Amino acid sequence: MLQALSTVLLPVVLVAGLGALLASRFPIDQASVSRLTLYLLSPALILDVILKTPVQAAEALHLGAAYLLTLILCLCLGALAGWGRPAAERRSLSAGVGIWNSGNMGLPIALFAFGQAGFERATVLFLASFIGMYLFGPAVYTLGRAGSNPASALRGMVRLPAIWVAVLAIVLRFLGVTLPEGLTRGVSLLAQATLPMVLLALGLHLGAGGWPRLSRALWLGTAARLIGGPLIAYAVGRGLGLSALNVQVLVLSASMPTAVNALLLAREYGADTDTVAGIATLSTLGSVLTIAAVVTLLPGLG
Repeated sequence: MLQALSTVLLPVVLVAGLGALLASRFPIDQASVSRLTLYLLSPALILDVILKTPVQAAEALHLGAAYLLTLILCLCLGALAGWGRPAAERRSLSAGVGIWNSGNMGLPIALFAFGQAGFERATVLFLASFIGMYLFGPAVYTLGRAGSNPASALRGMVRLPAIWVAVLAIVLRFLGVTLPEGLTRGVSLLAQATLPMVLLALGLHLGAGGWPRLSRALWLGTAARLIGGPLIAYAVGRGLGLSALNVQVLVLSASMPTAVNALLLAREYGADTDTVAGIATLSTLGSVLTIAAVVTLLPGLG
């Protein structure tokens, strides 16, 4: 399993490292990179995933609901880890714990651990992660901020196109509408560019700002993400009566490190990007050991 993890982690480190090298040599407009991902590439990925996911609707809804409940509890755990810290840092700790990397790490590791059946269910979680991230991420970064209110948080959620694209894709799939081949190929091309661009964004931030300053809050946030996440997922999966395989896939997904998309949202909403980037970096490095431990324990979770 460690060998499999290294084959997944090495490309992540390589792409992010190249982004860091680039940002250390040249001035890069990181806001433009973030917006390109948030407003164009991520919606294309959501559309592509929804139209191609083979899991039955009822099972997908059950699993997706378990994911969203896990996400909400992890957001609360992150806020608890930031108790007593400045409000901006506490919000970023909440996002860093609650928004995890179920895509470019979660999908291949699920395939290694469970085969095609697990991969298909991990794809459902990947989709749920996008919907949950774009629903709750803006709220986490805006609620409680000076001048903010529930209405402004709602506007922050609905102005991101990912939510509208998800609704459109679900309607198209429900109606059995098949898009023209040329259109689906174009969407797939954009979707394939999403994950590399997200990793480059993390590298660009680290290259411009340097290695994160290690603080007690960062260590707590990282521990909450890598240890608290899978524990919460297990409790939610059993509590909602998921099948053994779905519980295992949910726990594995929740053991992933912080998603770089949390950093993109933090930049878009003017939040504490250094804290999010720090948790993303530490949790990605630490996940080599913690994911290996989770995979070892997974057979006993059925």
